[in-house]
Amino acid sequence: MTKERQVARAVDALRRGWPVRVDGLYILAIETADEAGLAAFDGDRPADILISGNRAATLKLTNQREGTPTGPVRIARAPWIDLAEATAIADPALDLATPLKGPFQTMPPMLADVDAVRAEDGGPAADAASAAIRLARLAGLLPALFVSETAETELTVAAADIASHRESDTLVVASRARLPVAAAEKAEIVAFRSTGDAAEHVALLIGSPDGRPPLVRLHSECLTGDVLGSLKCDCGPQLSGALDAIRAAGWGILLYLRQEGRGIGLVNKLRAYALQDQGFDTVDANLRLGFGDDERDFGVAARMLTLLSQDKVRLLTNNPRKAAALEAEGIAVVERVPLQIAANPHNEAYLAAKRDRSGHQL
Repeated sequence: MTKERQVARAVDALRRGWPVRVDGLYILAIETADEAGLAAFDGDRPADILISGNRAATLKLTNQREGTPTGPVRIARAPWIDLAEATAIADPALDLATPLKGPFQTMPPMLADVDAVRAEDGGPAADAASAAIRLARLAGLLPALFVSETAETELTVAAADIASHRESDTLVVASRARLPVAAAEKAEIVAFRSTGDAAEHVALLIGSPDGRPPLVRLHSECLTGDVLGSLKCDCGPQLSGALDAIRAAGWGILLYLRQEGRGIGLVNKLRAYALQDQGFDTVDANLRLGFGDDERDFGVAARMLTLLSQDKVRLLTNNPRKAAALEAEGIAVVERVPLQIAANPHNEAYLAAKRDRSGHQL
């Protein structure tokens, strides 16, 4: 079985509430665990808890052995930490309901001697903790896990395979068809599929190649904005504006990337919305959830363009990170074209945070 399929199996297992072994570390996602599954996972000794560095910083915890708040932090499982309390530790949306947490005892991510325990590919077994947190993120779950060195499961995935996992590596064209749309009657839709992820990305080609680099928009899926007309973000108007701009240019491509909520998934995006209602901006909300500011993989977009035989583009974006990401993957960005959308009273703070904290050039 390829490493991509093994990572996909591990992602599916975490979503279903099943344990996974990452090198020498057994993990069970807190978000999808139930009482029976946790009891079986605990066995003779309660499993500890592993959280991301960002969540640990929110809880004012540091890894006492490593002396850094940025790597995964392991919390010793005290008798009073049941499934409900572990969920409160994992989910910052519950911080107001359960404001007093702890005291906690932190410990090394792995209890074994990291010099004696080696990963299957020869790397240090301590990498398993970071890989486990990344696996939870790939699964769209809160990066918080029950962890043990003595649990049981038949599903094993190498930490190195998780660390090197890229959806774009196995992305292929799955199907294509003519698709007249309101913005442009002459359009074609192309669907892409990967063996390592269930998400199916699409490209909408508007007009016909004319020798010029196409005007390209990388648009990340936003159910709330694109479909429901949310006023909390500018995604819906950006999508509409991008389609109009591409039509006016005569030739271009909209890449619709299934990376909801800047890559944290729909459920976690809604959790971020709840945190924003508590006064946190969009960046701090993601960080409190245990994610980075932006978890998207624009290598997927670069691969889509390569499969469409486009290696030079005019990029319709306010986000310099997108241009840099495409350039790093070998796609030449010959021009960055701004996409200006008017603010409304509900998204003014959101747009300001994107400008001031994420470097968007609005």
